Amino acid sequence: MAFKKLIAQLLLCSIICFAHSLDTYAQTKHQIRLLDEDSKEPIIGANFTYGNQTGVSDDAGTLVFIYEEGQSMVLSHINYGAWKWSSEEVAQLISQEIYHRKSISQSIYPITILALRQGQKPSAGMKIEYGDRLAHDAGDILNQTPMLNSIRKSGNYGFDPVFRGFKYDQLNIVINGAQSATAACPNRMDPPSSQMAPNMMDRIEVLKGPHALRYGTGFGATINFVPTRLRFTDGANTYGRVSSGYEGNGEVFTGEGQIGFCGKAYDLSFFGAWAQGNDYETGDGQMVESDFERGSFGTNLGFKLNDNQQLRLASTYNVARNVDFAALPMDLRKDDTWMLNAHHQIRFHKNYLKSWSTNIFASFVDHLMDNLLKPIDSRMMNSETPAKTYNYGARTEGSWQFEKATLFAGADWRAEGAEGTRKREFVMGSNKGKVMYDNAWQKGHIDKLGLFGEYHIDADELQFVMSGRVEVNSSDVDDADANFLQRFPETEQTQFNPSVSLGASHKYDGNITLGLWLGRAQRSAGLTERFINYFPVGQDPYEMVGNPQLDAEVNNQLDLTFEWSTRKTTVNIDIYASYMQNFISSLIDPSLIPVIGTSPGVRRYVNLDEAFKTGFEFTWIQELGAGLQHQMAVAYTYSKDLERNEPLPEIAPLDFRYTLRGVYLRGKLLPEATFRHVLEQSRISSEYGESRTPSFSLLDVKMSYRFSDEVRVSAGAKNLFNVNYYEHLSRSVRGTTNPIYAPGRNVFASVSLNF
Repeated sequence: MAFKKLIAQLLLCSIICFAHSLDTYAQTKHQIRLLDEDSKEPIIGANFTYGNQTGVSDDAGTLVFIYEEGQSMVLSHINYGAWKWSSEEVAQLISQEIYHRKSISQSIYPITILALRQGQKPSAGMKIEYGDRLAHDAGDILNQTPMLNSIRKSGNYGFDPVFRGFKYDQLNIVINGAQSATAACPNRMDPPSSQMAPNMMDRIEVLKGPHALRYGTGFGATINFVPTRLRFTDGANTYGRVSSGYEGNGEVFTGEGQIGFCGKAYDLSFFGAWAQGNDYETGDGQMVESDFERGSFGTNLGFKLNDNQQLRLASTYNVARNVDFAALPMDLRKDDTWMLNAHHQIRFHKNYLKSWSTNIFASFVDHLMDNLLKPIDSRMMNSETPAKTYNYGARTEGSWQFEKATLFAGADWRAEGAEGTRKREFVMGSNKGKVMYDNAWQKGHIDKLGLFGEYHIDADELQFVMSGRVEVNSSDVDDADANFLQRFPETEQTQFNPSVSLGASHKYDGNITLGLWLGRAQRSAGLTERFINYFPVGQDPYEMVGNPQLDAEVNNQLDLTFEWSTRKTTVNIDIYASYMQNFISSLIDPSLIPVIGTSPGVRRYVNLDEAFKTGFEFTWIQELGAGLQHQMAVAYTYSKDLERNEPLPEIAPLDFRYTLRGVYLRGKLLPEATFRHVLEQSRISSEYGESRTPSFSLLDVKMSYRFSDEVRVSAGAKNLFNVNYYEHLSRSVRGTTNPIYAPGRNVFASVSLNF
């Protein structure tokens, strides 16, 4: 009897202890950390509801809660949608401690992500290493994917991006969805991409087509430079980076660095970069004038005003000196640019409104170009053009999260203007001693006021995105040239531009995703297209004259996307077709007399009734095993001027890239080889004097070694076999029919130190 009593007491004690342990487990605070599937960055500001508990993920992406048996958890985030964990999933994630989720914008949009840091998965897009932070021109980074090319007028500077044949103002190039810069040089020595500081960017998002309308009228694409995120730590901390590199061909030296101080409520960082180089040698031993000096300096000041508010103040000063432009009649003598930005964001814990962000920005460019150092035989005159531009405005946007939908809505305003006068001093001939002035920009200015909205609907495996924008565009000049007014007496114009896009993405069997996008974007002409005043800014030496009464051009585009993704393989295919109306181009106008007598004539900007483009981009990334990963990428664009029945100008030929990478010695040794083949471009525009570009093949090799998490070195060779080639979009050397040939074999090395 006593034995039975003892057994009963032991059972009762065990039950009490088990119940107590369950109660203790239930009362214990647990954590699950939310991370972006591609970047591994924390998902900050995710809301959750768990029984009677609610909360928000902190700056580390961590959810803190008390376990409730049998309860499911509902989560939502403006950039990651809404999702639910069952009770069993919650228990499993508590033991795993980490949950990865893919951003809805990256999984829905026709988009390519160029990541500027380590740790990317194959599906994240182009892998760009720390060494690319040394790039002095962000346009050079964009060229690492075959879908993006550049118009080149210099060997080492001012690469002007071209995507699917869209260029200049047809591309919306912004920082953090808002800020940009306006080229002061009439010949675009200083395109907006050249003003971006790569060493302070986290990634570059290439939003294809006229579908992402939140950040402006993305007529052909939006190229969004996303800055590195602010870091806040529980205690005071110091961090930084120093990198340096050298290229043998052209004696190019690059260096960059950053130092930061962070704490619980602040993140103060300061950065600088410098690059300089000399003339380089082509594959056949010819020298190309390509001297340049380039610097970028700035600061990012971040403040956590409270648990829900952040403020970022950023400033960047870019400087360029003595840059050779072999394809232009002048060289860049000096360029000083200031870019200022203030960004405020507040998060809400209300039922629907989740966040509100406001961005105020300003960019100012002071540019001088001249021909004083150009080697000119029988110099007839000395020329110089000082020019200035401004680009400032504001953007505000709210975000709402519903059960299965997300809404972005807001407004933006941007003003830009340019002024500059060319001075010509004759030193020979009958006009010797005379000085003449040519009003390049006529103090032209454009104001844009826009309202936009974007609505995401998540219907399980089917996702919809509806995007719209309405914009009022007003333009005029404050210093009209008399000769210009004779041709265009009315310079003022106001246009109303609506744009709309509808897209759907469907996931099949977990591995295959199909997307269909229809978009119609309308954009008004830019400053050059409206107001340039008899300057040779095109592909040929004809002087160009603007047209202030151009109709807004329209892009009607269809994009079809396909993605097949497994743990080790990702295949992406984008096919597009674009039908354009009132396409802005130029025609030779025999009735106009050029300002400079040696010019062959004048081109006038006009609207073409119809034009057409189609093409595709293909990317295949796969982990092969044995530490190897390979990537293949192909891009091609076909275009046609339907009015004149001939190809549109400046369309890059088919570009093929194949990269084989290795990861060995526990991630310390990273060999890499890239093969590139570009087909001949025989579809050329006779109207613009284009000539055929021969095909070429290149091989680049690189080896990187990480001595530790702090120290990394790289070395390699570009154009290993010293091929003599040039890109189709490279301009000809001024006064000749010889294109700017690319560098021959180029051996390089770099080192990066992080702390």
